[in-house]
Amino acid sequence: MPGGWETAPDGLFAWGLCYKEELNAAGPYCSPSVEWPCASGKKYYGRGPMQLSWNYNYGEAGVSLGFDGINNPDLVASNAIISFKTAIWFWMTPQAPYPSCHAVIIDEWKPTTMDIAAKRMPGFGVTTNIINGGLECGRGSDPRVLDRVGYFERYCAILGVHPGNNLDCATQKSF
Repeated sequence: MPGGWETAPDGLFAWGLCYKEELNAAGPYCSPSVEWPCASGKKYYGRGPMQLSWNYNYGEAGVSLGFDGINNPDLVASNAIISFKTAIWFWMTPQAPYPSCHAVIIDEWKPTTMDIAAKRMPGFGVTTNIINGGLECGRGSDPRVLDRVGYFERYCAILGVHPGNNLDCATQKSF
């Protein structure tokens, strides 16, 4: 969702990425799991700068970073240090079958023949696929993806770097 507005001094994509909790979160985001069983009354919707969601992500991040993500998922929104640690953890950690977003952005990830058949080619679009592919990718033009691409292009312009190719995931199959 755009964080700016049409007549903002720096344009529609001047802002963005400004919510610490998912807006209008639907459902508990709990997937049946022996390893990461959902705690009674807890919800695993998006929280933090990378909007960590789903019980298995809270569980794995918690173990990796030393907090109880299953029983206390609210820490990702209420504790700034844990919040940013989970964002960095998600960005840097491959979770099969996904590569890490970091490996994609630094051009370390090389698509397999299955990735190529699924139209997953190196570029920012694959990071969207990793983050939210099941909801946003392979659906043609999607406003959420276009917003994400707009933010990325804006930050690249500020940093004076080229955003590269394959910026969206409109034709990619999700992982």
